[in-house]
Amino acid sequence: MKRFFFFIAVLIGFLSCKEVKKEEKTEVAEAPAPEIKLYTFDGGTVMVNNLELFSQDTTYQGQTKEFADPFYVVVHPKGTLMWDAGLPQMLVGQPEYTDQSGAFTVSRKDSVVNQLKKIGMTPDDIDFMALSHTHFDHSGHANTMKNATWLVQGPEYDFITSEEVKNSGEGIYEAIQELDKIQKIEGDYDVFGDGTVIMKSMPGHTPGHQVLFLNLLENGPTLLTGDLYHLYENREYKRVPSFNYDVEETLASMEAFETFAKEKGARVYVQHQKEDFNKMPKAPEYLK
Repeated sequence: MKRFFFFIAVLIGFLSCKEVKKEEKTEVAEAPAPEIKLYTFDGGTVMVNNLELFSQDTTYQGQTKEFADPFYVVVHPKGTLMWDAGLPQMLVGQPEYTDQSGAFTVSRKDSVVNQLKKIGMTPDDIDFMALSHTHFDHSGHANTMKNATWLVQGPEYDFITSEEVKNSGEGIYEAIQELDKIQKIEGDYDVFGDGTVIMKSMPGHTPGHQVLFLNLLENGPTLLTGDLYHLYENREYKRVPSFNYDVEETLASMEAFETFAKEKGARVYVQHQKEDFNKMPKAPEYLK
């Protein structure tokens, strides 16, 4: 009988411990994920007249392709981030322009100020700006965002502010020269500190190229490629444009990107691919 009562006492003690542990688990329950909105805007159109530039060989010889050129606004409970900045705003209201080499014909229909009005914002409402990289088709209205903090990879900042680039006459330094609220980062960067908006370092196209990861409530893990890939085919066959800064770095970034995308089960959006641009809801609608 004593053994029976001893057993009951041990059992009661065990159940009491389980109840305490259960209560402890309840107390440390995770906070609900924040609602994030991804707005997509039109930063212009790039007609590639010589698609062969987008491979190391003659795969695309004689081919042309029309590229989309979007920019995005991410609205998070802790602030707003603009990702990329489209083509130069001087193109707005102008006829199509073809560069001296004849490789690209570009156009842009609307300014960033007009487009932000669709979501009730002005440039002053943007807390952070980040460019996947500083080529002319991604930095077009960057100077307009001079009150935002520019989040830039250290190697990209060194590249765009180098004397070689400043004196190149290509105008890509001028696109960012009015930005003075600068936060240099090294490697991956969690913008709002909760894992929902992360810039991931993927160099090679330029020294500090990066892509953007978002963890959206409905769309789930989402990746914007910047110019790691320009075409579906370049992603499938790991083709590297002839004008990339570093081929080996690009290939390493592609491998890292695919590993990360698979690990997260992410939906990938190739920014210049028109089909991916067309499937995105356009402001004032948003991906969530």
